[in-house]
Amino acid sequence: MLVPHEVSLGWVYLPPLALALVFGIVAAWVFTRWLNRTGLSRYFWRPQIAFLGFIATFASLFALLVLAP
Repeated sequence: MLVPHEVSLGWVYLPPLALALVFGIVAAWVFTRWLNRTGLSRYFWRPQIAFLGFIATFASLFALLVLAP
């Protein structure tokens, strides 16, 4: 499987990690909404820092599982 060097969205060329970052933000947002609805977010000392950690985790997973060769 070839890793794309850049992704074309119309006339804008983006690096593949930008897609991973967008996916990470969306996945972290959905996950934190679920945590808030179930009440599990109360176990985090700083939910904002946990959100940034979730972004990094989901973006890394997407990059490793989908974008990696």
